[in-house]
Amino acid sequence: MATTERPPSTGRLRAWMLEGLSDMGKSGGHTGPHAQPEPPHKGQRWWRVMCLTGVDYFSTLGYQPGIAALAAGLVSPLATIVLVLVTLAGALPVYRRVAEESPHGEGSIAMLERLLSFWQGKLFVLTLLGFAATDFLITITLSAADASTHLVENPHLTNALHGRQMLITLLLVALLGAVFLKGFLEAIGVAVTLVGVYLALNLVVVIVGLWHVLTAEHVVTDWTNALTAQHGNVFVMIGVALIVFPKLALGLSGFETGVAVMPHVKGDPGDTEEHPTGRIRDAKKLLTTAAVIMSAFLITSSFITTLLIPEKEFKPGGQANGRALAYLAHQYLGGAFGTVYDVSTIAILWFAGASAMAGLLNLMPRYLPRYGMAPHWARAVRPMVIVFTLIAFLVTWIFDANVDKQGGAYATGVLVLISSAAIAVTIAARKARQRRWTIGFAVISVVFLYTTVVNVIERPDGVKIGACFIVGIILVSLLSRLARAFELRVTSVTLDPLAERFIRDMASRKMRFIANEPGHRDKAEYRDKIEQIRADNDMPEQEDFVFVEVTVTDPSEFEAGLTVRGEVLHERYRVLTLESASIPNALAALLLHVRDVTGCTPHIYFEWTEGSPFANFLRFFLFGQGEVAPVTREVLREAEPDRARRPRVHTG
Repeated sequence: MATTERPPSTGRLRAWMLEGLSDMGKSGGHTGPHAQPEPPHKGQRWWRVMCLTGVDYFSTLGYQPGIAALAAGLVSPLATIVLVLVTLAGALPVYRRVAEESPHGEGSIAMLERLLSFWQGKLFVLTLLGFAATDFLITITLSAADASTHLVENPHLTNALHGRQMLITLLLVALLGAVFLKGFLEAIGVAVTLVGVYLALNLVVVIVGLWHVLTAEHVVTDWTNALTAQHGNVFVMIGVALIVFPKLALGLSGFETGVAVMPHVKGDPGDTEEHPTGRIRDAKKLLTTAAVIMSAFLITSSFITTLLIPEKEFKPGGQANGRALAYLAHQYLGGAFGTVYDVSTIAILWFAGASAMAGLLNLMPRYLPRYGMAPHWARAVRPMVIVFTLIAFLVTWIFDANVDKQGGAYATGVLVLISSAAIAVTIAARKARQRRWTIGFAVISVVFLYTTVVNVIERPDGVKIGACFIVGIILVSLLSRLARAFELRVTSVTLDPLAERFIRDMASRKMRFIANEPGHRDKAEYRDKIEQIRADNDMPEQEDFVFVEVTVTDPSEFEAGLTVRGEVLHERYRVLTLESASIPNALAALLLHVRDVTGCTPHIYFEWTEGSPFANFLRFFLFGQGEVAPVTREVLREAEPDRARRPRVHTG
């Protein structure tokens, strides 16, 4: 009888979606659903990767001069100089140190994670990830919304596209997701082209603007006279610039993504994962070059837009609102150049979400699956791209694709991450006993904390939105960990020589283990335990046992390797000692490993634990202990579906 084969299209799609998870769907082996590390990619030159983070950083030129003019008025150039000083003397040194301390792209979050253990450390990291998600996702949606605004407000397209900003924004977000479904190399290639063209066009606009300022002498005179009339003296002007500086904080948006994309920097041929010296050096070049380029453009663009554009045009409804440099491009270089500039601005604002997407794809899979707080497929790139794209759709719809409504959340996410980075490098410098760096970074931390607090007070919506992301991440993470509670999460099992000898000796007869909670570890403890097990299970005295004792380390950890050590106590009792975050997982992993290396079915004996089953499960979920026997059996059942090959669990 002819048989029909199942179409392979579904399998091919699944393999494409989960590319990178090399052990997905494989049969055999019981080390849990953990992806093997991908082979190191060749990487990209640092200046190319700078363009990937630069599409976020440099694209703020599309709206930053207008924001500065609205916030500071005539003092805008001075406030921008303050922003540049904070960038070069504050954010840049901080993130150069972050690149040195955390060269694999985890950023300041990894640095702070090392300071805390147990659940408080995990919850702290999840909180920071919430702000990171706020920053990166709002970067995607805000940039796409601003790109659609430039498109809709172009003089040649206003009539045709009026009222369709939401649809255009969603389309731009979808296109961004499609680029990342294709692959990172394509994203970097697109970024290099966009950044090169955009910076060249901005350079033309800035040079032409400066020429008009210099040739029309009354422009500078009018500005200085208005400044003096409005603020009196230079000290008042500086004070106003310092006060309004927090409103310009979006100009700091590219540093966290600059560190997040570090794994894509090529570095030197001799780099290793432990000591990527070349990658660190080139990442510092990336950060410094981007900061210097952006600082030059921020100062010059703020200066020419403040002096050449009437104040009323910056306000909502004005022709320069959110597009100050585009206004100058049309005004002084004609409609053709202005349209080219608009197209370039729209393209880079759309693609600004690329660096944010790269940051999300680097951060989230590094933490959530390792904590057991995301499905194991979250380690693969393409499913995560789809998830983040759908969330970006939701955010765009909630905020009606409005740039101003998202600005507070964006600034809050940026400032919280920079503040946490400043605190992290301060602690790192203090641990390294670098007194001058400690003092310097502490001062920088105070500046960024002040900026964050002022921003939160003025725009509390940012914290509310960030809190929604945090609550969402924590809730989904805990539910995911609960759903994966019975997974086998031991990545490897290693036996020392004495433990291997115990296993070889047992393989010639019935393999019987006794799970023992270590107490005083005296002779009476082991003698009484054996008598109890024999009585409970009605076993003859000649049966031989090996004790297994697990010491719980950090129960909030989800996965780790297992090292088994053998010892002989009181010249009689053989004991295998293990350290693990979870007693049932350690015991199940040991039994499966013993079965695989000996070909025999091991038996393990427990005593029932007193107390409520629900309370015992919570103890297991939170503290790695609880009702060990049934949980061990459940872990074994999930890891080995074949009942005939499954190690035996006995409870008396």
